[in-house]
Amino acid sequence: MEIQSLQSSDYIDEVIEKYSDMVYRLAFAYVKTAYDAENVFQDVFLRYISKPRCFESEEHRKAWLLRVTINLCKSLLSSSWLRKTVPLDDTIPYQAKVDSDLSEYLALLPSKYRPAVHLFYYEELSTKQISEILGAKESTVRSWLARARAILADRLQGGMV
Repeated sequence: MEIQSLQSSDYIDEVIEKYSDMVYRLAFAYVKTAYDAENVFQDVFLRYISKPRCFESEEHRKAWLLRVTINLCKSLLSSSWLRKTVPLDDTIPYQAKVDSDLSEYLALLPSKYRPAVHLFYYEELSTKQISEILGAKESTVRSWLARARAILADRLQGGMV
């Protein structure tokens, strides 16, 4: 497989710069460790630069990057290698540009709710866009968001982090 050099195209650098935070935040929200999020991040952009693709719009490019990120996170979490390992605590966890308390609460959500919550609140996507990216019905996405809000409200009222 021939990989296009990053230095050969300023446009690729612009795309990576524009979407790097989004891809990393989503990966981190999904896999919960900086190390795994960095691996997913690298794999996403390696796939992006390795094959030229035609995107209909910038929104299409963003959706593609989000979908690839989610697929790679799911693959990582379901891998037999990961199931046979014991996670180490990160000494310097990733801190999003939001309050760290909120990040801690979001990390406590069940894994099936985290991508929808992240895409809705951090990436400001509609439930329709999220349903297309996650391959779920729009009503299912709304249910995930409602359940996640209920879980977060319960934990915030109980003061559990």
